Amino acid sequence: MIALPQPSPARRWEIPDHLLTIEEYAALGETDTGFTELVEGRVVMSPSPMSEHNIAVFELGQQLAGQLPGHLRVVPETDVNLGLAPYGSPGFSRRPDLMIVERAATARARRDRNMLRAEEVAIVVEIVSPGSKRTDYHVKHDEYADARIPHYWIVDITEPVSLVACHQAGEFGYMDAAAVTGTFTTDVPFPVKIDLNALLD
Repeated sequence: MIALPQPSPARRWEIPDHLLTIEEYAALGETDTGFTELVEGRVVMSPSPMSEHNIAVFELGQQLAGQLPGHLRVVPETDVNLGLAPYGSPGFSRRPDLMIVERAATARARRDRNMLRAEEVAIVVEIVSPGSKRTDYHVKHDEYADARIPHYWIVDITEPVSLVACHQAGEFGYMDAAAVTGTFTTDVPFPVKIDLNALLD
């Protein structure tokens, strides 16, 4: 009889005794119990999402990948430095469900062993979960606007599935369009058509 390897216990971090910079946060590495984000120097833990959430992320990524201009790519669930604090100060890092970034940015991050940066992101996308509604619609909305990410899409998979497209409007931050159901179509920042109902099929 062959003994199966025993799973290693989830790695747990010691609670930091101070607010973390982006560099300190990046040095923490990954945990097995979910993912983390950095909010004004505080590490925030999020549990692994439900299957419907993951399916929607995958399906949306598939739809987008086939329509992107060649210089852009879809990047799922990856840390991005929002650049909202001076170097050495308590930092901000989010892990959006999807981002659309320049291909050169992913090459740079890989080469430098560093995070993607907000200025390299064309569109940031969050799929709303039951425990993230206020965070996605309000907190991240303001953070992504302050980070000058040009476009933020909020996809709510509560039926009927809807998408709110937010775009930078100068000193006013994001201007939010009305929620769209069925098919979302836009020409900005590139032509794309998304079948929202297919995100849960």
